[in-house]
Formats: sequence, C-alpha cells, structure tokens
Amino acid sequence: MNRKSPIIIGIAVGTGSGKSTFTNRLKDAFGDQVTVLYHDNYYRAHDDMPFEQRKKLNYDHPDAFETELLLEHLNKLKNWEAIDCPTYNYANHNRAKATIHIEPRPVILLEGILVLYDEALRNLLDIRIFVDADADERILRRILRDTKERGRDIENIIDQYLTTVKPMHALFVEPTRAYADVVTNSGRNEVAFSLVRGEIARLLEEAKAGE
Repeated sequence: MNRKSPIIIGIAVGTGSGKSTFTNRLKDAFGDQVTVLYHDNYYRAHDDMPFEQRKKLNYDHPDAFETELLLEHLNKLKNWEAIDCPTYNYANHNRAKATIHIEPRPVILLEGILVLYDEALRNLLDIRIFVDADADERILRRILRDTKERGRDIENIIDQYLTTVKPMHALFVEPTRAYADVVTNSGRNEVAFSLVRGEIARLLEEAKAGE
C-alpha cells in the first residue's frame, strides 16, 4: 500500500501576530514528526539590485515571494522527496547563498504572512490557520524583533510599517482570514491549540491505519 502524503498545515497572519509561537508549540507537541517551512525564506533574490534599492522594495506584497518555488518544494515533500530550501538575509534584504536541507516528515508546518493568499498554495493545505492579533501589539513585537534579530533601526522599521506593512496587511493578509479553518486571537490560545493538535493527531492515526 502506498504511503499517505504528509499533512500540510498553513499558519498565516501579519507580522508580530504570534504565528511563530503557535508553530513552535505544534512542533514541540509532535517532535520529530514535524518539519517547518517559512514562506519568508522564499523571498525573491535581487542580486542585480543595490542595497539602498532593495531596502525600498515592498516585502509584504504577494509578488515579493517566489511562491512557485515553494509550490514545487511542497509537492516534492508530499511525494516524500527531500528539498534544499532557500534562506533569506534580513539585514541585506536579499536571499542568502546558503540553503537548508529538509527531509519530509508526516507533518509539514508552513508559516508566513501570505500562505493563505495563493489559491494553488491553499489547495495543498490540509489545515488552514489564521492567527489574529491587535495592530498595536503587532507593531511593538515587530520593533523588538527587527531591532534585536534583524539589525534594523527604528526609523526604518516605522517607515516600512506605515508605507507597506500596514496597507498590505489590510489589502492582502486580513482578507485571507476567510479561507481559514481555524482563527485564533493568539499563538497561546489554549482552545485553538488543543483543537488543532487533536486534529493533527487524528490525521496521523488515520494515516498510520491506512499503511
């Protein structure tokens, strides 16, 4: 009997929403049965563009992502084939040279702001999750993250938030809530987490019984 395809779960919403918290909790719950892909790693490469120009790009528009490559990689993982995932350098605003070798696992978590936007991508997902958060909380979390982890200055963060992040969230991210199977107001919402964890466990048992 053919081995059943991995379960693919999309976890989406805007910057600083707590989606990583939700992702990490699921990863901890299922251990080595889980692998994680980040849509951010599929930002398009702009090697032909100077740094100052790359800084001004709109990284919150769907066209900023090489989603076609992500689709190719997800389909390989669904067929139990390993991939070499690209990585992204936030300080340089460009794709890095290094890749990450990812082996398929029974559960694949896909995290990113726009993982529910593309129809072809949505159709690959078995469970679609939208993590909501107050806008004030999201900008504060973004400032902390980008200054500590990505080497950004506050002036640049605020300018980017007002000119692209906030309007793109309203235009492209927020509407994808309608496609979600589960909407949670926090990455730490216990009811939502328990529901998703239970559904993943059920799907894993179902796959095991079908082998």
